[in-house]
Amino acid sequence: MVCRRCRPERSCRMARTKQMLPSSSRPPTAIKRQVIPLNRRLETKRQLRKTDGADEPAILRALKQPKKGVKALREIRHFQRTTDLLIPRLPFQRLVREVTHEILKERGIAEDYRWQSNALLALQEAGEVYLTCLFEDTNLAAIHARRVTIMPRDISLVRRIRGENVTMLRNKRTD
Repeated sequence: MVCRRCRPERSCRMARTKQMLPSSSRPPTAIKRQVIPLNRRLETKRQLRKTDGADEPAILRALKQPKKGVKALREIRHFQRTTDLLIPRLPFQRLVREVTHEILKERGIAEDYRWQSNALLALQEAGEVYLTCLFEDTNLAAIHARRVTIMPRDISLVRRIRGENVTMLRNKRTD
């Protein structure tokens, strides 16, 4: 085949293209699944944000998916900044009173103990500090084992290194 741009004595090859039949004359092959246009798919992920001016219209912006771990790092920074207690006060106080009542019941003491609010707050503060340090060390043990996920064996290892009584937990499991 000779191209119009080339000289007649030299022939150039043209690219082969496939000729498609119009859609009306094409035979139906299979049931097509419904294709939702991209702009309609994004509508579910969009968020309406208002501008500062009252007369200006609202702007639609697509929400971006954050990278993995960004939310966790944001939570870590948030909890490092705050000095509030992590465990809610009332459930913790109920738990302390319940455990105290059970211990007194086992020992045969009928009367209930009363707790000062400062004593409960001091107990909660000490408990949260202990648990936070325990989980920090547990995380280091998991990282040392080339893992990201902490496991119960990491906690028992940390408690054993610290010299805490781990045998008490083992005795309860066998009973």
